[in-house]
Amino acid sequence: MRAIALIPVALTLTLAGCSPATTPPVSRDAATQLRHQTESVRHDLEQIPLPSKSRYLAVHSLTIWENPYLTIQGSMVTLHVTVADANTSTLGVGGMLRPVGARRQDLNVRTSDLPAAINAIPQNAWPYGRVVAVEEAHDAPASARPELRRNMEAAIKTLSDLGVIVYEWQDNGPAVH
Repeated sequence: MRAIALIPVALTLTLAGCSPATTPPVSRDAATQLRHQTESVRHDLEQIPLPSKSRYLAVHSLTIWENPYLTIQGSMVTLHVTVADANTSTLGVGGMLRPVGARRQDLNVRTSDLPAAINAIPQNAWPYGRVVAVEEAHDAPASARPELRRNMEAAIKTLSDLGVIVYEWQDNGPAVH
């Protein structure tokens, strides 16, 4: 069900993710609605087990990271999801007929739409449990660094509010915890 829901959300978020966002003042009703939405998403995500540190701490390259991860940019977030292989056979895994890249989806999302995007990720795309790697965009100019850092902090806060463990990734590998 969640896998089917990912496609319309992906299209909507991709189209909406590229437009500049202006944030109107938040009213009390809007804040209450946002809190309820966050609690609803958090409840849905609780179906995904807590992460297995022994599995995800052993990964030292995002090219082999199997869980969802985020690349934080100045005005948006890119969500990278690798959907689990539907074929349970070990024959040809990762080969020319079953490439990992064919199961990968990259979605550009506004930070405000991150809870809906995270909730739309199919449960089988979380092999390490409820953990997301987060990295800053590598090609951002120095003048964009403050905005990028604010967006990074907002994304980390959102993920934490949703009960998702954040694994901060640096240019040279995972951050020391």
